[in-house]
Amino acid sequence: MSYVIPFLHRQLFVKLPEPTASFQGKTVIVTGSNVGLGLEASRWLVRLGASRVILACRNLSKGQAAAKDIQTTTGCSSDTIGVWQLDMGSYASVQAFAAKVKAELPRLDVLIANAGINSHIFNLAEDNEAMVTVNVVSLFLLGFLLYPKLRETAKQYNTETHFTITSSDLHEVASFKEHEAPPGQIFATLNDKTKFPWMDRYPTSKLLEILMVKQMATLSPHDTNRVIVNCVSPGMCQSELTREFSNFLVRLIQKVLGRTTEVGSRTIVYGASFGAESHGKYIPDCKIEAPRGICQRDNAGEIQTKVWAELKDKLETIQRGVTTLSA
Repeated sequence: MSYVIPFLHRQLFVKLPEPTASFQGKTVIVTGSNVGLGLEASRWLVRLGASRVILACRNLSKGQAAAKDIQTTTGCSSDTIGVWQLDMGSYASVQAFAAKVKAELPRLDVLIANAGINSHIFNLAEDNEAMVTVNVVSLFLLGFLLYPKLRETAKQYNTETHFTITSSDLHEVASFKEHEAPPGQIFATLNDKTKFPWMDRYPTSKLLEILMVKQMATLSPHDTNRVIVNCVSPGMCQSELTREFSNFLVRLIQKVLGRTTEVGSRTIVYGASFGAESHGKYIPDCKIEAPRGICQRDNAGEIQTKVWAELKDKLETIQRGVTTLSA
C-alpha cells in the first residue's frame, strides 16, 4: 500500500507542466525514439528549438517514419531530424554508434537514454539476461562512451550538457534479492535462468539505473565537467513497453490510469533541461525527489558500491578505459 496510494495520486491528480526551456542551437540524441515516450520527447525538442535531433533506433524504417511524422507536425526541415541505427542489445552496435557520434557531430548537448525493454520471458542479449543488458549495461556503456563528447561540448560552447535516463517509479517495489549474492556474483545471479523473477526484473533494472546515476555523478562532479547526469520517471504511460505481455486487463489499466506518451514525455524533456541541482538526482513528475525502496535502506550505499564494482568490470571488459572520466 505504501506504493499504491502515492502511485494512484500521481497518475490521477498530478498535472505535468508543458516544457518551456529553450534548446535553441543544441544537438540532442534520443534512444528508443521511433515510438512512445521517445518519439514525443523528440517532437518537444524540435518545437523547443533544437537544431539537430538524432533518433537512435534499432529499426531504421520505423525511425524514418517517426522522423517524417515529426516533420509533418512541427514543420521542421528534414535536416533537423537524423535517424541513426542503434541496437541496445548489442555492445558492438553501441560502440559503433558512439564512434559515429564522435566522428560526425560537431557537438552533443543532450543524450537521452530512453530505450528499454520489459519482458516476461528469459532471453539472453550479449552476456546477460536481456533486460539487464539493454536497460543497464548497454545504457551505461553508451553514457560512458559519449561522456567525453558531452564534456567537450560544455567546455567549447560554455554551456551545460545533459545525460538523462528514463527510469521508473517501479524502482520502489524492486526486491533485488540478487544483491545478497556472494562478492562479484550479482550479475551472475541476475543471469541465472532458473532464478528469473520476471515481475521483479524490470523494477530491478530501473533501481540499478538510479543507483548508477548516483555513482556516475560521484565520478564526474558537475563543477569540474559541467555535465549533468540525472534520471526521470514519467509514470505509467499508454506506451508499447508492455506489448510482450499485453492483455485486456493490462490495456484497461493503462487506459484508465496511464498518462498519454505526450504527457509522460514532458518529464524527459524537463530532466534534459534541469539545472546543476539535479546532478545525480531522481526526477519524477518534473521535480527532484529522493528515490524510495532499497534506496532508503541503511545499506543502500554498500549495495551501490557492490553493483558499481561489477558493472565497471563489465564495461572495462567491453572497452578498456571507458569508465575513466577524467579530462
